[in-house]
Amino acid sequence: MIVGLICAALDFGTYKGFLALRMDFSPLVDIARGVSFIVGTTAAYWLNKHFTFGAPGGFRQASGFTLLYGTTFAVAVGANSVLLHTLPSAAGWRENLAWAISQAMATSINFIMLRLVVFRHRHATQ
Repeated sequence: MIVGLICAALDFGTYKGFLALRMDFSPLVDIARGVSFIVGTTAAYWLNKHFTFGAPGGFRQASGFTLLYGTTFAVAVGANSVLLHTLPSAAGWRENLAWAISQAMATSINFIMLRLVVFRHRHATQ
């Protein structure tokens, strides 16, 4: 949970930083969300690998992680974009809510798949 909070804080902080730089309109907001997701994802890989799952790493895990996060990248950026176009524009919380919902969707998918597929412990057959 601590790893998730750290990665979410990195992601959200990066996103808010880009919005502060006036990247708050399409398509720049989508780029901001994409870059913030990549920052959080990079931290998530290393922290989950070493601390959450204690996995040794390797090409297979890195490939699985890349495939998984490529998929959830599309979910996070796509959901964020849809929500920004759907939520009332007068709401000052629109960007925060869109980020939070898109992040919750991506995080849920990621944790389940990391546990079941990417960092699962393989037992040697005898």
